[in-house]
Amino acid sequence: MISKIAFGRTGHMSTRTLFGAAALSEVTQEEADRTMELLIEYGVNHIDTAASYGDSELRLGPWMERERARFFLASKTGERRYEQARNEIHRSLERLRVDQIDLIQLHNLVDAQEWEVALGPGGALEAAYEARAQGLVRFIGVTGHGTEVAMMHQRSLEVFDFDSVLLPYSYVMMQNPQYAADFETLMQTCQARNIAVQTIKAVVRRPYGDRQRTHATWYEPFVEQGAIDREVHWVLGRPTFFLNTPGDIHVLPKVLDAAARFQSRPTDAEMDALHERLGVEPLFVHGEAP
Repeated sequence: MISKIAFGRTGHMSTRTLFGAAALSEVTQEEADRTMELLIEYGVNHIDTAASYGDSELRLGPWMERERARFFLASKTGERRYEQARNEIHRSLERLRVDQIDLIQLHNLVDAQEWEVALGPGGALEAAYEARAQGLVRFIGVTGHGTEVAMMHQRSLEVFDFDSVLLPYSYVMMQNPQYAADFETLMQTCQARNIAVQTIKAVVRRPYGDRQRTHATWYEPFVEQGAIDREVHWVLGRPTFFLNTPGDIHVLPKVLDAAARFQSRPTDAEMDALHERLGVEPLFVHGEAP
């Protein structure tokens, strides 16, 4: 079983490994059912999906209808204006077959112009705030990709007291000095306010580049169990962090297995040796769009 800690100020005791339901974007209901059964086997009790994750919400719907009390349920809206975001939140409720979502998140809020719209008058934040007031959602979070996300999340927290943040965190990502500095600044704020920290892209080996795509993820993931163990254990070495699983149902079992066996964090020397052997490359680079 995977250990649990409080998901920030929400008070929910979430498994430290959260199910990244992007993995259900393009699968059959039968495949989704097997995946959900695996999550229950490992005790995973927190699901993170999004309106833009293909059929994910539809695949989760039958399970939420039957097993709603078992899971903390999070979704996301990528819309930036009030009306569109409001409509997308209501659509997610319908697709998920629920009356309430535990956490609604403003999805990938990194671009400066989109940030101004979403957090300004008539923006998506107003729709999320309204949904919370109506009891349709309980908490509000913000997510993002790329090398600018930590800095932008810090700006977001200066405007609104979000309950959670979601952003990349891995050994290779933290070798970027500017990102690492921005990340740790953000973590100080999160710790002071008891804001839940969700991490993504733990098992990225490298961008596909010209290589043939082999998995549902938009990057090449680690596939060796030993390598996945080290990457997962390195993230979980931060005792208050949550790890969102990758968007591939075939990589998922290895990540859950690694999380269930977590005891200690690998050393930097061990991580450096692994990355040199497997030719690890950063997925996000300053100046390049994610």
